[in-house]
Amino acid sequence: MKHQLSSTHQSIYDAVFQHPIARNLAWRDVVSMLAALEGTVQEEHRGTLKVTRNGQTLVMHQPIRKTITDVREVMNLRRFLEQSDANGQAPPAAAEGAHLLVVIDHRLARIYGAELHGSVPQRIVPYDRAGFGRHLHYVQDDSNGQRKPEIKSFYEAVAKTLQDAGKILLFGSGTGASSAMEQLHTALRRDHPALADRVVGSVVVDEQHLSEDQLLARARQFYEKLSHPSDQ
Repeated sequence: MKHQLSSTHQSIYDAVFQHPIARNLAWRDVVSMLAALEGTVQEEHRGTLKVTRNGQTLVMHQPIRKTITDVREVMNLRRFLEQSDANGQAPPAAAEGAHLLVVIDHRLARIYGAELHGSVPQRIVPYDRAGFGRHLHYVQDDSNGQRKPEIKSFYEAVAKTLQDAGKILLFGSGTGASSAMEQLHTALRRDHPALADRVVGSVVVDEQHLSEDQLLARARQFYEKLSHPSDQ
């Protein structure tokens, strides 16, 4: 969860996740934003910055110019924020009444506000009891060939984020027992029936080959048709 950030620091935080990747983040602004988060920021030799937060560590190197132009540095920063946000903290809840899109596979759940163009997703990483940040993998049950359920805390984290949503649209790949989307929907029906009632659709997509803007465009089209059924 993001610590209590000022509007300025929040804008820098969000810019880290923008698409396409920002190539003009001001170094001093990023350092200021990191210092505002709950964690430890240490400036080491030759402008090297070491940030520790919720068991995650990031090392960044001050650029020659005033802005961060190295895409790898931005991606490392993005990954650090994702992992340190998700480590043992509850995800932020969705805005009340929002139309949301959940794109889910066996590694990650991405949650978008479907009304917004280029919406920055909240990312929920499956809980790892070993603490190594490893992704959950597809596991077959030798007895019946069915997919074992994901760790319950993963779906609970998704449900907590969706608790105030008005409508929920699910995107995922695969069908039946091999689909994380179907597993999530089953978990909602079992443990959060009120949330399950707000799921307005489950759509199979090839999300690996679709950009976030393309996913959001499909979600908006779905919601538009849902709002104007007579136009179909």
